[in-house]
Amino acid sequence: MQSESGPRTPRVLVRPTASWFAAGFGAGLGLTLAYLAVQTVLRISGVLTLLLLALFVAISLEPVVAWLARRRMGRGWAVTVVILVSLALLAGFLALVIPPVSDEISALVAAVPKWLEQLHDHHSTLGRLEDRFHLVSKVRQQLGSGLGSTLVGGLLGAGHLVISAVVGTGLVVVLTVYFMVGMEQLKHFCYRFVPRARRDGVIVLTEETLVRVGRYMLGNAVTSAIAGLATFAWCAVLDVPYAAALGVLVALLDMVPVVGSTIGGVVVSLVALAVSFPVALGTAGFYTAFRLAEDYLIMPKAMRFAVDVHPLVTVVAVVIGGALLGIVGALIAIPVAVAINIVLEETVFPRIDSA
Repeated sequence: MQSESGPRTPRVLVRPTASWFAAGFGAGLGLTLAYLAVQTVLRISGVLTLLLLALFVAISLEPVVAWLARRRMGRGWAVTVVILVSLALLAGFLALVIPPVSDEISALVAAVPKWLEQLHDHHSTLGRLEDRFHLVSKVRQQLGSGLGSTLVGGLLGAGHLVISAVVGTGLVVVLTVYFMVGMEQLKHFCYRFVPRARRDGVIVLTEETLVRVGRYMLGNAVTSAIAGLATFAWCAVLDVPYAAALGVLVALLDMVPVVGSTIGGVVVSLVALAVSFPVALGTAGFYTAFRLAEDYLIMPKAMRFAVDVHPLVTVVAVVIGGALLGIVGALIAIPVAVAINIVLEETVFPRIDSA
């Protein structure tokens, strides 16, 4: 007998598509994979920094390689010429730096026996200090209390640092060569990740960015060379020792924006103390004046083909880059800021203005 309200509709049970256990397991697995990925990146951060530095050097040298390749010279020969010139410059720098450093180390080693003799001479300055403070006995006590092992550990740590620097430099050189040779293939590979409808625009923007960054680095190299030549001339006129080596050192330090030239000026001023205090003071004044001339006269002339970057952006980029990647970050901060500026001016701002 049917009810007056009509036939009863069968009840259908709908199962949830995912249980709380599956959702929690998926979230936990995702967090674990993310943690492992972050830890992996942190462990290989040194290698990634060297890889980024090599790519940056290759991009900086790309305008020179492209210019040589357009002069009826294959890309392989162009890369070879650039590498040989770079190695020649590196060899010249080592030839300037190694002899002064070795001379100073030899002089230090030769002076140690004389200092030891003066410690036992009660009429010398070191002898009077020994009689008053008993330096030798305190050093022996410290050596017996573990300073010797600390000293050995420090020497081993310094040796490890030197080996790491040599290996890192060799790795950067090798990676730079590979990037320079395969730059076109690398760009083509990266372009394939962009949808075909937007690929042409991305290619134009990327090529423009690489050209501007390369021009910026070439302009930076010109200003650094001027700083090195000015340092050499100043030191040669005032008889500051190691004029050529200091000139090359300042040229290399000047490649780092904002802080590089300042550090170079401090180093040269300290070396100038070997001549006299007035010469050191004059050297400090010279670098202050040169820094102002570089910022307001030399840099704008050298950068007239590159993208202008506001000084505030320059300082902020260098500070952030240095905090993230140290010297490498400070070195590549301005080119990255130039690239971001191009992207904003060419794509983001026009799209916002047209909305």
